[in-house]
Amino acid sequence: QVQLVESGGGLVQPGGSLRLSCAASGIRFSIYTMGWYRQAPGKQRELVADIDMSGITNYADSVKGRFTISRDNVKNTVYLQMNSLESEDTAVYYCNAGRLGVTFYWGQGTQVTVSS
Repeated sequence: QVQLVESGGGLVQPGGSLRLSCAASGIRFSIYTMGWYRQAPGKQRELVADIDMSGITNYADSVKGRFTISRDNVKNTVYLQMNSLESEDTAVYYCNAGRLGVTFYWGQGTQVTVSS
């Protein structure tokens, strides 16, 4: 059974930091592009960042310089380090795994709330 399980979400004050983790099982993790998406209230789901099998990263303009995506192919885990969080970052964050531009698997999501 394939599973992507996110953790690390929660409530944080503006300017604070969170680190999200996504643990994958049941897939050949190292050959997938891993990504983080988010869906904020009233908006469509959008790409936050992704990292391919070679370690090349891609970020949405809104998070460049604040967020860092990384992966550990031994632990089968992808991370999203989020710094300088803003209220606009409030969303449900989803982990996904894709190949050749196609998403194959989604996690259940983890809530991130940035509020004072």
